Amino acid sequence: MDYFHYIIATLSFVASFVFALGGVGTALVIVPILVSFGVPLNVAKSVALFNNGTSMISASVSNFRNGRLDLKFSIPFIISSVLFSIVGAYISKFFPTHVILLIFVVFLIVSGFIFLFLGRKEDAVYRDDSPFVLLFLVGSFAGALAGLIGIGGGSVISPIMLLLGFNPKKTTTVTAFVIPFSSFSAFITYWAMGSVDWTLIAIVSVFGIAGATLGTSFMHKRLNPKAVKKVLAFILLGMAIKLIYQIYF
Repeated sequence: MDYFHYIIATLSFVASFVFALGGVGTALVIVPILVSFGVPLNVAKSVALFNNGTSMISASVSNFRNGRLDLKFSIPFIISSVLFSIVGAYISKFFPTHVILLIFVVFLIVSGFIFLFLGRKEDAVYRDDSPFVLLFLVGSFAGALAGLIGIGGGSVISPIMLLLGFNPKKTTTVTAFVIPFSSFSAFITYWAMGSVDWTLIAIVSVFGIAGATLGTSFMHKRLNPKAVKKVLAFILLGMAIKLIYQIYF
């Protein structure tokens, strides 16, 4: 590996650890980081999507072993996000780079403020139902946006589920499980379009798995739902500021 690859490996590990605290995957940070190093946008998205899939697989294995994963709750998300992430990835080639980055910014700001200001009290009673149609619609929207801008979908699902009244910790375990399905389906679409760098994929994924595994374990042992929401909020808003600077300065 050269100097660039060592930097990317380190950033991948740190990002995967931090983002696993909220179960959203690292594409939100990996894409702009790679683009800032001169990597083509679609190549950056394919790397981020593959890393999202592999890192969240390791996180989901940990959740499953510890009995934290609700499979029934996950099924509608998996079906819809897989189908619509393919659509989103395909239509992304019709959007200029700066338009996709601006979509990123708007999405990050809205999601960040949702986590920061629209949370519930610690003693709130969270929903415990599994409405298939509602979850399917959320997954469809998340999948389409994930494929379009190159994210895994968890960062779309999490704030929406928070607004709908579901427990943040339950949501993070489900989104971590759903991310590999939507990420790999979108990745295959980018692969078919010739936007793949296997060296970058290998480096980012290996260090991403390590970071995500440690981050997931830390979140469930040390953080409460309120802390998880705040971590996600500041991460998302921080990345929005970084992208605004990258686009206009």
